[in-house]
Amino acid sequence: MIKIAIKSTNVVIKGHAEYEDRGKDIVCASVSSIVTTSINAILRFDNDAIDYESKEGLVKIDILKEDETTRKLIDNMIALLEELASDYPKNIKVERE
Repeated sequence: MIKIAIKSTNVVIKGHAEYEDRGKDIVCASVSSIVTTSINAILRFDNDAIDYESKEGLVKIDILKEDETTRKLIDNMIALLEELASDYPKNIKVERE
């Protein structure tokens, strides 16, 4: 299961969806796409707005600036992940702390 922990200053995504075999898992691919696109968009607007770490089974995004663009992009990413979690509740869990 992918667990997503949302705080005001960071977002942590860890685990694997285990929806399908590695390389065929559309849930993992969707989460990866949403998160990667969001990180890249934020960095295009302001390279200093976030700091992130990405490794196998973990992405951590630290929000360094609270500007309108960064907040909208983070909120959009969270909304997309929550929508995906509602479609695949056995594979993704989103928690706001």
